[in-house]
Amino acid sequence: MGYENIPAVFIDTGLEYPEIRDFVKTFDNVVWLKPEITFKAVIRKYGYPFISKRVCDSLFYTQKKIKDTGAKTEEEFLNLDINALDERMAMLSGRYNEWFKNRNGRSASKSGKETRSQKKYLFMAFGEYRFTSQCCDVMKKNPIKKYAKESGRVGITGQMASESNLRLDQWLKHGCNAFDLENPISNPLSFWTEQDVLKYIKENGVKIASVYGDIVPDYDDEQCDGQMSIEDLGLIPDRRRLKLTGCQRTGCMFCGFGCHLDDDQRFVMMQKTHPKQYEYIMKPVSEGGLGYKEIIDWLNEHGDLHIQY
Repeated sequence: MGYENIPAVFIDTGLEYPEIRDFVKTFDNVVWLKPEITFKAVIRKYGYPFISKRVCDSLFYTQKKIKDTGAKTEEEFLNLDINALDERMAMLSGRYNEWFKNRNGRSASKSGKETRSQKKYLFMAFGEYRFTSQCCDVMKKNPIKKYAKESGRVGITGQMASESNLRLDQWLKHGCNAFDLENPISNPLSFWTEQDVLKYIKENGVKIASVYGDIVPDYDDEQCDGQMSIEDLGLIPDRRRLKLTGCQRTGCMFCGFGCHLDDDQRFVMMQKTHPKQYEYIMKPVSEGGLGYKEIIDWLNEHGDLHIQY
């Protein structure tokens, strides 16, 4: 069964894995979009995408208040009259107003949901570098919004609620078909898990981009690497966990969101699999690169982080 009457839309940001671009080229009826400016221009204008979207958004508003209050250090900022600061921050930053100031380690978001304090990232607001989440808006959202307005179409995506707390919250609030939003969208896979996706692809022979590698049983999870099982003999339905042998995620290659997590190896893997792109992002800005090495070293030193590269 085909869906020739529904065009696919691909945003050629320049941040995709080259294997993804090549894979998209194998399909007909694909609309190619491009952002108005490059990722390098986004970095120059707004800053770098590191840690997380919420942290970057909080930094943006917090830096405004640092400038407003004249605070010179983290301690000075945290010791300001918290009630007055809360009121000013709330007017400006909405649900992010508590993230860097809560003294009890936790705070309530605008929706009332308790969130973990992010004071450990406050140092980023006092450094010489800027950090942002604007890249997603500029590189992806703006082009698709423009296309939707001009074409009158609404999107159908493959995003899953399990991919982030933000997507989980959106799914719980709107369901799979969020037609009540200002920009309506359908997310039919919201309730699927990663294992559901891998199992479907494997059982139905769906083609995937080569950068993902192959889908194989997760022997590391079952601690039986190399041993034949009754699933292999076809005696019972195969319910083993699956994994990809290549990249687990293929969003923007240069995104730094989540790279501080202990098990994240994205930049280490990029050096091995895509050395040209790795060299470009790590090279100093003065030499035509993006300066990631300098940024990561600074984050690791001042934030006691352990970003691997």
